[in-house]
Amino acid sequence: SYIITHSVSKRHNIGTIVRSATAFGVKEVCLVGSRQFNTFGSHGSDAHVAFRHFDTLAKCVQHLKEVEGCRVLGVEICEGALPVQEHPFTGPTAFLLGNEGQGMTDRQMALCDGFVYIPQHGAGTASLNVAVAASIVLHHFAIWAAYPERQREGYKFVVAEKPQRTTARGVVRESDDVVRQQRQQRRQEAAAADEAGG
Repeated sequence: SYIITHSVSKRHNIGTIVRSATAFGVKEVCLVGSRQFNTFGSHGSDAHVAFRHFDTLAKCVQHLKEVEGCRVLGVEICEGALPVQEHPFTGPTAFLLGNEGQGMTDRQMALCDGFVYIPQHGAGTASLNVAVAASIVLHHFAIWAAYPERQREGYKFVVAEKPQRTTARGVVRESDDVVRQQRQQRRQEAAAADEAGG
C-alpha cells in the first residue's frame, strides 16, 4: 500500500503517520508539496519507509495509477464510502487523507477511485485525528493483503537495523532522474556563461 499526505495541517501528524506506515508495511509515503516533514512522533521509524516527493497532487496520483498500478482510495465520510472493515480492496492501493479540520476537498475527491470510512460508535466526536484514521485504515489493508506479521521479542516487535541515512532527517531527497537533470542544466548554464563571457 501507499499513503498520500496532502494538506495535513498539523505537521506533527506526519511523523505519527510515518510510524504507522512502517508498522503496517506501507511501500511508500508520498509527500505532496513541501519536501520537508516533521519527524516528531515517528520515533526513528522514518528511516524504515520509502518516501517520494511530488510537487502536485495530480502528478502524485498519476504516478501511483500509471506506474504503480494503484487504485486511489480517499479516507472520508462521504456518500458512497464503504466501511473499511469490509476490506473493499482489490490490489495495490494508495490512501489519500484529508485535512484534519475540513476533510477532503472536492479537488482531492475528484482524483479518487473510491472511498472508505471508519465507522464510529460513540457520540463525542465528529471524526478521528488524521494519524489515527491512517493507522486504522493501514491496519485493515495489511490484514486484507495478508502481510506477514513481524517477529516479536518479549513485549515488542523486532525492529530492523537502521539503514544508513542518505539525506537529512525529515527531508525527502530528489529522485536520481531529477538530480541528473539538475546537474545537466547547471552544466549547460555554466557552458553558456563561459561562451557569453569569453
